[in-house]
Amino acid sequence: MTTTPLASSTSLQLREQAFDAFRRWGYLQAHLDPLEQYLTPLSIPELDLNNEFAAEARRIYTGTIGAEFMHLPSRESREWIAQRLEAEPAVVDQNRILNLLARADIFEQVIQSRYLGTKRFSLEGVTALIPFLDELLNHAADLGTQRAIMGMSHRGRLSVMVNTFGKSATDIFARFEDVDPRSILGGGDVKYHVGATGTFATRNGGSVALHLVSNPSHLEAVDPVAMGRARARQDRIGADGADRVLPIVIHGDAAFAGQGIWAETMNLACVDGFSVGGGIHIVVNNLIGFTAEPEESNSTRFSTDLAKRLPVPIFHVNAEDPAAVVRIAALAADYRYKFRSDVVIDLIGYRRHGHSEVDDPTVTQPLRYARIKNHPPLYEIYAKQIGVDVSATVKDLQADFTEAQKKATAAKKKPRLVDMPEYWNAYQGGPWSASLEVDTGLDAGTIQSIADKLSAYPDSFHIHPKIKKLLEQRAAMGQGKQPFDYGMAEALAFGSLLLNGTPVRLSGQDSQRGTFNQRHSVLIDIENEQRWIPLNHLDPNQAPFSVYNSILSEAGVLGFEYGYSRDYPETLVLWEAQFGDFANGAQIVIDQFIAAAEDKWGLLSGVTVLLPHGYEGQGPEHSSARIERYLQLAARDNIQVAQPSNAAQYFHLLRRQALRKWRKPLIVFTPKSMLRHPDALSPIADFARPRFLPVLPETEIQDAHRLLIATGKIGHELRVERAKRNDTTTGILFLDQLYPWPEAELKAALAAHPSAHEVVWVQEEPANMGAFQFVMPRLRRIAGDKQVLSVKRSAAASPATGSAKAHEMEQKTLIDLALQSRD
Repeated sequence: MTTTPLASSTSLQLREQAFDAFRRWGYLQAHLDPLEQYLTPLSIPELDLNNEFAAEARRIYTGTIGAEFMHLPSRESREWIAQRLEAEPAVVDQNRILNLLARADIFEQVIQSRYLGTKRFSLEGVTALIPFLDELLNHAADLGTQRAIMGMSHRGRLSVMVNTFGKSATDIFARFEDVDPRSILGGGDVKYHVGATGTFATRNGGSVALHLVSNPSHLEAVDPVAMGRARARQDRIGADGADRVLPIVIHGDAAFAGQGIWAETMNLACVDGFSVGGGIHIVVNNLIGFTAEPEESNSTRFSTDLAKRLPVPIFHVNAEDPAAVVRIAALAADYRYKFRSDVVIDLIGYRRHGHSEVDDPTVTQPLRYARIKNHPPLYEIYAKQIGVDVSATVKDLQADFTEAQKKATAAKKKPRLVDMPEYWNAYQGGPWSASLEVDTGLDAGTIQSIADKLSAYPDSFHIHPKIKKLLEQRAAMGQGKQPFDYGMAEALAFGSLLLNGTPVRLSGQDSQRGTFNQRHSVLIDIENEQRWIPLNHLDPNQAPFSVYNSILSEAGVLGFEYGYSRDYPETLVLWEAQFGDFANGAQIVIDQFIAAAEDKWGLLSGVTVLLPHGYEGQGPEHSSARIERYLQLAARDNIQVAQPSNAAQYFHLLRRQALRKWRKPLIVFTPKSMLRHPDALSPIADFARPRFLPVLPETEIQDAHRLLIATGKIGHELRVERAKRNDTTTGILFLDQLYPWPEAELKAALAAHPSAHEVVWVQEEPANMGAFQFVMPRLRRIAGDKQVLSVKRSAAASPATGSAKAHEMEQKTLIDLALQSRD
């Protein structure tokens, strides 16, 4: 019988109708939960089709793979995925998959038997992660990957170290033995937080360098850090960096849905300065969050629904279909490389034990764990499926891992799991010493040369009249005709570093212009909005300057910049808060990475955090950068905390941070109203001074009777009021570096005034905030027989008043009290 064109056309329409429906909605009927308790197929009227095409489409789209891709705006992307899913699957290496599954399970079982009741956060129930990573790395290597930067939380971390990174099982077991505790008194971290490096040997004889990023218990906090590290590695390589460095992040299901920092990180994916050419995001989904059921952890059917805010595909896979798992791993690598896009894989299994192995999950999920109790491990299921007797392999693995565990009991030193890259060889951490200091001054000729270029722009550039005036002022500063403000001091510091070969990277909300109109690092042509960045036009051989207006995020962006600083220590990396206390939103990054990484993991960073601070009547959220929080975190010379009191001090501080080989995070409390204030401007001569001064001594009054010590804006206000009162007996010292505590410099400044009988700490902040509680005991220690007093606002729950008039009253009273003699 001959097929008529009409019949053929109808057939094509029926096929397209069926496949379109299942491409769109088939994932809602896919069989994804190995225990068949959750994610039962939904009734979708659009899928109630009965023809040969519907049967074929149903087989493809409602099996053990649930694909969400029809929301993608790119037709090319949608068609590419459909073609891949509708093609016959490639043949897989069943024996390799079986071996990897067996290794993953037996490794966990040996730990369970030898370290019963010890936390380990087992991978059992989702061991398909190991063959997934194996296929992903093999496939990515064929596409150009030379290095993978991986972030993951604790679930399955130890198994990944052994079975993917190639770390010695003995070294991991030694962590359970907790050998050499004296080496980390007061420091270190638990075994499932530490990082690791390794080399993955590909099936084609190649290799991929692997780096597992250290992470805290804050489950998704590592996400932006891993992305920043990947971006730094890519930037080090150059144009094809994204081809050679692949970011991989492994998430938990409840954390993926619940942790806001991951939503922030996702939003960086396509933003200039933060893109990494696409990452592979794997959700190790055991359909439980500690003890919370899926409906208690997220509001939608899938924990991954959050990812649909972005144009990225999502593949749900039943973790007990290893062939489907490795198929999606290969597809994910191909898609990432073709479309330079993130890919999300939802690997759905279960959790064999409790949240940690000391928990009894039958108390909260008795029905699920009744099923799990009698459910065989995946390697047994897969061996039976492919008809292989795995008993001998299991016996050998048990013997190997048991022997490794025995060796661990004899270990005397804690094994090191990370090999540091060579570019860290030039830098050091540990305690500060004077021998680490460097000269930071510049001669007048160099300053003028840089200033001339900073104030220049092409003849064809249509500059805004206000910016033209600004550049004229900056040129005059460089010639010594006007004192420098903070904006020009910063530009000069950046420019001098760039000419010295030091890259500079700055990001933050409105950082190109500056929140307070102080920076203007990017000039905008008023007729065509083309951009001109003077700092990138100093010299053909200079280092690059990068400045980015970030997304409206603190945690995600600061985490990214911290990560960047970890893999590009030669760069001055800065993050700027719009207002200082906005850094509250990034507190996890500050606490867990910036302040503690050296103590916990032995990892250094030179990230610089700029926090606008100062009480000017702008209300609780625009006054305090919460100095007290950073000083509370300060110990063992882990960070630097400074508040430069004038433009030249800011210049020297930035140059010191970049040029010194002592790599520590720097917290800078930057001014707002003082940015262009005459009292905080600096003459050109101060930029030739050799170094940053932790303490600015009193220069106008000799042998004062009283000494006021302050940091930041309040010191200038005290000096202005002192002049109004013709007070010639009160000296004022600026404490520009709060930590490391400059004891020697402060002692010298006090000793210069032997007649002073009283030392007064003065701060704008309330008594329970600011530097008061940090400074006072240290001042008493060095003041000798001098009386040590303080002037500050009364303790308060909120940092500042919301009334400008109330602020003026408070400030006047505070200054009056400070300058009131107690003789």
